[in-house]
Amino acid sequence: MIFNSLEYLIFLPIVVIIYNILNKNLKNVFLLLASLTFYSFWNVKYTFLMILSIFITYITGIIIEKNRGNTFKMKLSVFFCFAINLGILFLFKYFNFLIDIINNFYSGDFNIALNFLLPVGISFYTFQALGYTIDVYREDLHAEENFIDYALFVSFFPQLVAGPIERSTNLLSQLKNPREFKYENLTKGLVLFFYGMFLKLIIADRAAILVNEVFDNYSNFSKEMLIISAILFTFQIYCDFYSYSIMAKGSAKILGIDLMDNFKEPFLSKSITEFWRRWHISLSTWFKDYLYIPLGGNRKGKIRKFINILIVFLTSGLWHGAELSFVLWGLIHGLFNGFESFFSKKNKDNFIIATVKRIITFTIVVYAFIYFRAENIVHGNNYISSIFTSPHTKDILEEFSKTTFGISNLYPLIVGIIILFISDVIGYNNINIFEKISTLILPIRWLIYLLFIFGILIFGIYGPEFSESAFIYFQF
Repeated sequence: MIFNSLEYLIFLPIVVIIYNILNKNLKNVFLLLASLTFYSFWNVKYTFLMILSIFITYITGIIIEKNRGNTFKMKLSVFFCFAINLGILFLFKYFNFLIDIINNFYSGDFNIALNFLLPVGISFYTFQALGYTIDVYREDLHAEENFIDYALFVSFFPQLVAGPIERSTNLLSQLKNPREFKYENLTKGLVLFFYGMFLKLIIADRAAILVNEVFDNYSNFSKEMLIISAILFTFQIYCDFYSYSIMAKGSAKILGIDLMDNFKEPFLSKSITEFWRRWHISLSTWFKDYLYIPLGGNRKGKIRKFINILIVFLTSGLWHGAELSFVLWGLIHGLFNGFESFFSKKNKDNFIIATVKRIITFTIVVYAFIYFRAENIVHGNNYISSIFTSPHTKDILEEFSKTTFGISNLYPLIVGIIILFISDVIGYNNINIFEKISTLILPIRWLIYLLFIFGILIFGIYGPEFSESAFIYFQF
């Protein structure tokens, strides 16, 4: 079940209605059952895998709480908790990757392979549960004794599959105190949800049509088309992941729960460092708090800081997927973050300098995302090489017309990106466009809502010739 499916559009209202008519003591029990049902739509067997992770981290928290002052027992319990959870993650996500590396390195033939499907969202809920364990160990909060509340924290269905990776100090406290229904939460949640639908159906899924064709057959296209497709993939992955995050935020808001912002206009960043303060914020802050700072952060000199940054971004690349192209993507971002930490100065930029910085930053992001999209490093290298060696196009519109994407999809995509750009510029200047719309008089406000919904219905990518497109970050 995905957010842009008919099943979810039926599932969410049913959950909201039942949740709000239940007694307060039963709300979280029902929401937990709904969350497990939501996850079971992908694979019932892997639901038990998530429950195992929930149970282990819950017990670990209790053990830590009962052994305050006994450092050895606390560290031992944390060690076993991490070993089991990361062991499960390694088995399903990285075992075959390791065997491939061993075979390539030794030219051997280890016929050992696990034909497991990757459990949807395993990296997200594993990190969320382990973050809770660390928080309890550090005494940032007390261990949760109510198993239902804790299980719901890990499995809360809006953000279960692709985040944001919530902190226990934010989400758990909200779940323990169920909110009463508010019309204001409903309208704000729906606005967020349908803006996510716009990003997904009009921009991300439309861009994917061209991106998939060009990346799969890059040798058949001009350098202009290769550059355009690389840029469009950057917009595709942003709108795809941002749409999930904001639809999750909207779904939770309807239930009275506030999830963290996972994106804040990243493509307007003036440096790679700023980009990572605005891109996948829940993951970048997770690595900062639970890996970068424990490694020493910036407290042990510039060289050590540079090394710590590289470790974080290499780990981030590997978190995204069991493929060296993801590691290279992380390395590229790590190197630029490291170099910026050495040479960047906090000067106030004029418009021209700021624009140049944004263009350079965006170019680096697009370049790195080619490896993110590529099947492997060789594919990525060949794609980049083709940008320089392929001939120029004689007529870019004619070249578009020869693709499955065609001309008809080009104009709605351009309009969608323009709307996204305007929205991001407004947000970058600390103006909440959703709040502004909500203050308009009722007729104008609902006119905007209806125009937006009709726009999605008319120009969205779905129907008999298109299957429902899963979100890219489901594979992580």
